[in-house]
Amino acid sequence: MSAPIDSFWPWPREDTTHVPYRVFTDAGLFQREQERVFQGPTWSYVGLEAEVPGEGSFRTTHIGEVPVILSRGGDGRVHVLVNRCAHRGALVLREAYGQRKRFNCIYHQWGYDPDGRLRAVPFKQGVEGHGGYRDVPLDMQALSLRRLRVEVLNGLVFATFRDDTPPLREYLGGVWPQFTRVFDGRKLEVLGYLRQRVKANWKLYFENVKDPYHAGLLHLFVATFGLFRSTQRGETLAEPSGCGHLVSYQGGTQEHPEQYEQQGLSTYRKGYRLRAPELMRKLPDLADDVAVSIQTVFPSLVIHRISNSIATRQVLPRGVDEFDLVWTLLGYADDPVELRNQRILQANLVGPSGFISLEDVEALEIVQRGIQGERGDAAFVGLGGTRVLYGEPEPDLANETALRGFWKTWRTLMDV
Repeated sequence: MSAPIDSFWPWPREDTTHVPYRVFTDAGLFQREQERVFQGPTWSYVGLEAEVPGEGSFRTTHIGEVPVILSRGGDGRVHVLVNRCAHRGALVLREAYGQRKRFNCIYHQWGYDPDGRLRAVPFKQGVEGHGGYRDVPLDMQALSLRRLRVEVLNGLVFATFRDDTPPLREYLGGVWPQFTRVFDGRKLEVLGYLRQRVKANWKLYFENVKDPYHAGLLHLFVATFGLFRSTQRGETLAEPSGCGHLVSYQGGTQEHPEQYEQQGLSTYRKGYRLRAPELMRKLPDLADDVAVSIQTVFPSLVIHRISNSIATRQVLPRGVDEFDLVWTLLGYADDPVELRNQRILQANLVGPSGFISLEDVEALEIVQRGIQGERGDAAFVGLGGTRVLYGEPEPDLANETALRGFWKTWRTLMDV
C-alpha cells in the first residue's frame, strides 16, 4: 500500500486552493521567513507611543527573532533600535519596560543614549598607558545601536529593516479607513495587558483572523449572542502587502438567525441567556454599526474592535511551532468613566481565558498537532472559489478569499 508523497510540494504555482502543511512545520522555512518576511519589505508593529511617554522610556520586544527596543530620545522622537550591544552582542536592555537616561550593557558597561548613540566605553584609553583602544580606531558613531526605519501612525509605532519598504499609508492600502476609524489621532490609554504562549505556527494565527468561516461556527458565545454570525452582513479584504480586514455588522432583519437553527450547529444555543447581560451592552462609541472589526498588519499585528473592546495583538514567533501573543487593551484618554469601565469589562471576551480567544488557540493547537508527520498533504481553502482578490472587499462572510490572498503574498515574499 502506498500513500501520495509530496503531492502538494513543491507547491504548484497556479494552485490557490491548497496550502501545504509543510509551511507550518518546516524549520528551514521558518528561518527563511526571518530574512524574507520579518527583515524583508514589511512593516512590523513594535508598540505604542503611549508606552514610551518621556525621554529615556523604553519597551523591549522583537521583530521576528530579532530583539529590539522602542525608545524615546532626548529630542522627543521615538526610535526602534536593535537590542544588541555593538561590543559582544549582548542584550543591552533586558527589562520589558522602564526609563533610563543611559542604556548600559551589563556585560562591559558600554553605554548608549536612548536614541542609540554610543556614549560611553569604560577604559577606552586603557589603564596607565596600557591596553584600551589607543591602537584600534574606535568609531563611536559606527558602533551605535542599529536604528530601524520608523513610522508612527496615530500613536502606533511600526519599524522596518528595509529602505525600499513602501510608505506605511501605501502598505496598508484598503485597510487604512478601518484602521484610522479606530485610531483617529486621539490620545490612547493603555488599560492592561494579556500574554499567552501558543503552541502553533504563527501563520496559523494570521489565517485564523482572516477567516470568517470559523468565527460563526467555532465560537458558541459570539454566534449565540449575535456578535458574529455567518449570516450577518460583513466583508473581508486582502491587500498585496498581506494586510487585510474582516468586518461584521450588527444584526438586523436580514441576518436570518433561523438558518443557524436549521443547520443544527452545536455551537449555537438559542435558549442560552447571560446572567450578566451588561457584558454585551454596547455604549455609544464610534458612529457606525460595526459589531466586530479585525485588521491585520502583516506580519506582526492584529487589531480588534469587538463591541466596545479595543486591543492590539502583537504576534511574536518563538519557533516553527510556537509563538507569543501580546494583547494590549486600549481606550482613549478622554473616555468617560462608564465607557472606560465597559472596555475593561469586555476584555473578558478575549485573551487566554476569554470567551472567544480560548477557542481560537485550542483550534490552532489541534491543527499543529494534527499535521505532525504529514507527507506532502495540504489544507483546502476553496470556500468561495479559487480567485485571489486584492484591494476589493468580498461582501459576505462565507469565503476564504482573504486566506488565498494572504498565501499569495507569503509565497511572493518567500519565493516559494
